[in-house]
Amino acid sequence: MAGPWLIGRFGKRGAVVKVLLVTHGSWGDVQPFVALARGLMGAGHEATLIGPCALSELVGPAGVPYVPVVDGPLELLRTDPVVIRANEDRRGLRGVVRGVRWFTRHRPHCRKVLEDLMTKVKGQPRPDVVVFAPWVPAHHFAEWLNVPAVPVCFQPGWVPTPDFVNPLASGRRLPSSMSRASYALAELPVRLLYGSAVSRLRRESLGLSPRGSKRSILSRPDGTPATVLQAFDPCVLPGTPRYPPTTHTTGFWHLPTSGEWHMPTRLRAFLDAGPRPVYIGFGSATVSRPAHKSKAILAAVRQARVRAVISSGWGRILTPEEEHGPDTESVFFIDQIPHDKLFPHMAAIVHHGSAGTTATALRAGRPQVICPFTFDQPFWGRSMHTIGVAPAPLAQYRLTAGRLAEALLRAVNDRELAQRAEQFALRTADRDGVGNAVEVLEAVVKSF
Repeated sequence: MAGPWLIGRFGKRGAVVKVLLVTHGSWGDVQPFVALARGLMGAGHEATLIGPCALSELVGPAGVPYVPVVDGPLELLRTDPVVIRANEDRRGLRGVVRGVRWFTRHRPHCRKVLEDLMTKVKGQPRPDVVVFAPWVPAHHFAEWLNVPAVPVCFQPGWVPTPDFVNPLASGRRLPSSMSRASYALAELPVRLLYGSAVSRLRRESLGLSPRGSKRSILSRPDGTPATVLQAFDPCVLPGTPRYPPTTHTTGFWHLPTSGEWHMPTRLRAFLDAGPRPVYIGFGSATVSRPAHKSKAILAAVRQARVRAVISSGWGRILTPEEEHGPDTESVFFIDQIPHDKLFPHMAAIVHHGSAGTTATALRAGRPQVICPFTFDQPFWGRSMHTIGVAPAPLAQYRLTAGRLAEALLRAVNDRELAQRAEQFALRTADRDGVGNAVEVLEAVVKSF
């Protein structure tokens, strides 16, 4: 039952709801929560977002109340060579060893995040609902607060369906008869990351039974199904999968378009100086051999005879010397820039395949070339190829100048790819993912 603090307070569509949003990771893991917070606030509700300290400055302009926690594993993405190599390639026995070392490196950092998160949650006013990313076990805090917990899935693979094999199952080909069973271990990596820290947290800090430490994010404390938000568009799924009625596939969560941003003068001049360029950027990922990757990217641009806007990102794929080298007439180098503002001006989008970048590229209606590292990125690469807006994905460990040049030529010159990209942009434009999610959360609080 909703608490008495709701009585007499009304937003645009009913009682004001206090929502605590919890996530962690890179910008792609935080931006959708910022979009949801903006949507909630626009509907007359209250929203507070907890996320990594490193992204405080990026969240600030959105006007969303933001509570930073320690960066934890984010530090490893840029500095730890073991983690960097594991993110690039986990094939074969060597990949298994890298995976084990990846977990070993991450576990103490994840525990620090959990500890800091506990402090920050206890310092917030009691919310009406906790909305969280599956890799941050915030449903335990919701249980302690006695409010509903709603996980947000940015990709299929968390909620079981009998209609297709878990697309996050390491790319392994499994028979269709294994569809539902393939989801059984979806949450195991998260449990391994936090280990006994969750059980200890429940017992020592929250006063809860440690037996609930392994409770699925898909279940409430009483064992009934939890409400789940899938923050992606149904068009990326094969067919019409059968999900539980408590699972809501809302559409992608985009930040509202703002007219406040002005394109830098030098970038505008570059765009006006010739044909539409391609965008090349791999997000926050740091590669193990940046000089080698830089040369391959620049050589591919030359071979394909295209112009390019290249983002160095956190990973600094390109060195400062290369950013002022002989290719500057056909290449423009950028650091941070809003994808939703830049992508519509591109001929094609080359990226690593995160859920957020994929969603923005789809919305822009441009062909894509996806060069995945790991996690859900191979799925998005396969998905975009399946729906016909991208060539077959080019894994980072296979990326060479020749292969990337071939993919660039296909993305820029294939009219069918361009037409399908434009069609999917139109299909997804009318779906208000944030608005749909807000309505679901309102109903969850009302019925609790």
